[in-house]
Amino acid sequence: MKIIILGAGQVGGSVAESLVSEQNDITVVDVDPPRLRALQDRLDLRTVSGSAAHPSVLSEAGADDADLLIAVTQSDETNLAACKIAARLFNVPRRVARIRATDYLNDERLLGAEGFEVDLSICPEQVLTEYIVKLIEFPEALQVLDFADGVVSLVAVRAYRGGPMVGHPVKEIRSHIPKIDTRIVAIFRRNHPIVPDGETVIEVDDEVFCLAASRDIRKVMRELRRMDRPVRRIMIAGGGNIGQRLARALERDYSVRVIEHNKLRCEMLAARVHEALVLNGDATDEELLLQEGIGDMDLFVAVTNNDENNIMSSLLAKRLGARRVVALINRRSYVDLLQSGEIDIAISPAQATIGKLLAHVRRGDVVAVHSLRRGAAEALEAVVHGDRDSSKVIGRRVEDIDLPSGTTIGAIVRGDEVLMAHHDTVIEAEDHVIVFVADKKTLPRVEKLFQVGVRFL
Repeated sequence: MKIIILGAGQVGGSVAESLVSEQNDITVVDVDPPRLRALQDRLDLRTVSGSAAHPSVLSEAGADDADLLIAVTQSDETNLAACKIAARLFNVPRRVARIRATDYLNDERLLGAEGFEVDLSICPEQVLTEYIVKLIEFPEALQVLDFADGVVSLVAVRAYRGGPMVGHPVKEIRSHIPKIDTRIVAIFRRNHPIVPDGETVIEVDDEVFCLAASRDIRKVMRELRRMDRPVRRIMIAGGGNIGQRLARALERDYSVRVIEHNKLRCEMLAARVHEALVLNGDATDEELLLQEGIGDMDLFVAVTNNDENNIMSSLLAKRLGARRVVALINRRSYVDLLQSGEIDIAISPAQATIGKLLAHVRRGDVVAVHSLRRGAAEALEAVVHGDRDSSKVIGRRVEDIDLPSGTTIGAIVRGDEVLMAHHDTVIEAEDHVIVFVADKKTLPRVEKLFQVGVRFL
């Protein structure tokens, strides 16, 4: 697939890295030549320097025969203009835009065929807010992801010493919770993936990915780790777009305090929230944290636009008694370094938000994609179409499907029914199949499995 990415920032760079590895033809456009050179030195792609909203620049980038345009520059207006130009002048079939301003997002007429002709709009701040809210609802989890409109959940938890399933083979989970059907689709042990079978023994500190109906997921998690007490008190470092959205999403159900260093921003934020307490100060100020009761906080979330401040404030909050700390970190190397250390969860904004975009890129009828373990693995939901003759999966048992190594079919949603996939489960037409892919290099093969053949009419 020929893809043009407008913007070489954190999101654009992460999107490019993810898509290049899948053998796509990628061209990245940005106004910053040094940033483009750094990207080109690291990845096998083409770059064009210039304004993403200029027709001549889009033409140079190959818009005439592009299959997809992804506009993720820092400017909403540039992204919107680029999508409109790509549609009208170059007939680019699909166009995706990163949009931050709610004024644009709240009016479908502006983005549709009569407006800027955006096929898919992505608001990273909103996606991140929803991602963090899920982690607050399940404080024991490292990641919580939904499929099939929330009917099925995939959670990642770290197995703790003394957990009911720790030291036992996977097959015993059925005897522990006999009334619940669940599937352990993957285990990461010392950063290496394991595709578990019934004899695989769960060890302390394993990162275990469990799939179950959303209504049962808490009971499954109890088998692997001690359940924390519910979160009640939350402190947010950073009152920017993400901090504001997070405060507004949480203030009705939790006691929320927001620390923001910019006084004008504090005043604006205080006018936009209702229950949350807004404080003007530095989140790395030990005296301020102690004064505001950091030791009583169930959760400290650092979401400023500075990685170092997020890291330092989180480490300080943890040392001063915060039960759990979450830090937003843009640099991927920092995320890998800090995850599972003193910082309980390090979130990469680009990896947390890339899933919605990837669902638009995947071949076949893929309706949901989630990036796992900072982009190392992926879980996707595909709808199967066709019949036994035109499909490689319909009418076949799971054990007979030619899945690439490291790939697991975890669950099937059939109408209102959730089925955990076992070796003898037969896939039917229009099933929603949830697949775990431990090695992203095998994604093209996985996609082909779920594509309908030319013989299907």
